[in-house]
Amino acid sequence: MESINEKRKKNILIGGAWPYANNSLHLGHIAGLISGDVIARYYRQIGDNVLYVSGTDCHGTPITIRAKKENKTPKQIAETYHEEFKKCFEDMQFSYDLYTKTEDEYHIEKVKELFKKMYDNGYIYEKKDLQPYCEKCSKFVADREVVLQCPSCGNETKGDMCDCGYEPKEEDLLHAKCIECGNIVTPRENMNLYLSLGKLQENIEKYVNSKKENWRISSKNESEKYLREGLPEKAVTRNLEWGVDIPIDGFSDKKMYVWIEAVLGYITACQKICMERNLNWENYWKNSEDNLIYMAHGKDNITFHTIILPALLLALNDNYRLPDYMIATQYLNINSEKISKSKGNGITIREMLNQYNSDMIRYYLIGNGPERKDSNFSIDEFIATCNAEIVNKYGNLINRTLKYKGLEEIPNGNMNEEIKTKIENAYIEVGQAIKNLEFRKAIAIIRNLVEDGNKFYEDQQPWKQQKENIQEFNNTIYTCSNLVANLSNLYEPFMPMSSSKVRKLLNIPNASWEYIEVQKNKKIAGVEPLFERIK
Repeated sequence: MESINEKRKKNILIGGAWPYANNSLHLGHIAGLISGDVIARYYRQIGDNVLYVSGTDCHGTPITIRAKKENKTPKQIAETYHEEFKKCFEDMQFSYDLYTKTEDEYHIEKVKELFKKMYDNGYIYEKKDLQPYCEKCSKFVADREVVLQCPSCGNETKGDMCDCGYEPKEEDLLHAKCIECGNIVTPRENMNLYLSLGKLQENIEKYVNSKKENWRISSKNESEKYLREGLPEKAVTRNLEWGVDIPIDGFSDKKMYVWIEAVLGYITACQKICMERNLNWENYWKNSEDNLIYMAHGKDNITFHTIILPALLLALNDNYRLPDYMIATQYLNINSEKISKSKGNGITIREMLNQYNSDMIRYYLIGNGPERKDSNFSIDEFIATCNAEIVNKYGNLINRTLKYKGLEEIPNGNMNEEIKTKIENAYIEVGQAIKNLEFRKAIAIIRNLVEDGNKFYEDQQPWKQQKENIQEFNNTIYTCSNLVANLSNLYEPFMPMSSSKVRKLLNIPNASWEYIEVQKNKKIAGVEPLFERIK
């Protein structure tokens, strides 16, 4: 295995999708985002330079609507959820280098500069179109501010998306009903700015074809379908009350459409953290053989990352590197039902954190989550998995090794060569699985190593060796102590909190990604169970 000291360091940028500040985070959100943290932690362990960024999407119509209902300002709503999100990610041990927000002044000013550059480059242009206007409210209304009968299923739906999956077209909205006053809207001409996706289609197709082998199948299929249909011109301004001002003369009554400024947040967040750390942000965003870009998101955000983000980067015409890896996660269903705000059937991450260990939540969502197809979550299955795989197997191996009755220090033993080889192979196999975005497989490889360790322990019967052959006893406990130490490295991207506690017990300074051995005759004290059985 190549030594970390011998490899050339890469600059790794990981972007996690920006959650919208309109509702609490549920398990589906975390299942869609946790892949980014796994990648970030792994690359840090192998010694690369990592920047992992994300933030809260604070602007747009839904927040304005909620603010009116709650008699608050949009800023108050956005700030409340931003603080809630930050605390949830911290408690879930997400290792963001920067978790910011689109209401941040640095982001606002930088995103205006980027917007103006695309306009000056000719990729954003002015266009008059018909939009729904409410005479009673005296304003143009956004898609989420109207209701209509869905042309597909016939049910009443808001103008952004029906539960049946149909996305209303602009012509569907022109005779809808205003949510605020109930008045039938009428079409009226309005001047907006549009992104010329048609000009960029050929280059985006080349990009998708060159990178799609690095992506999960859903990203590939969704992107190719979108491109086959032909990229539509996309409005980048709206008559919104709450958002980023347009840096173009004549559009003082408009705000930046949230999808464009939130997606550009990957650039502004990277720029901000680099400024704070005295780094060159271009080393992460500009073309180079020494950098890689990962994007982690749910499947409902695929085209924003595989089509829209590359389009914006191309429109900047400034040598930006287009993302290399798309980590799209499928839907997490709850008790066999799709999570729905209207049904209120989502389990919030705060509810889980109030009851369960964060490492257990991480382990389950990564090892059993919707990596390549929709998966189902139930509390009963979660409890059964955690008790069987974490408490009974991993926790038991740690306890029976480091809390062996009468054991006060790591014995002066010899390492079992077969177990050492298995550990070394696990580093290679788990690392490759992570790079292949196969996180469930990675956890399964580590789980098998834990099982091998428990079998080795049982076969050696240290309780007999201690009486009959003390050197063999020392060899067994020393071997298992080394196994536990290396498991703390291997599990670091998945269960960082318990891994840190193990390393502290064994006096291991940092998580690494290479075989290590613990210090012989090292005192062991204060070993407490890392995991409690869930009742």
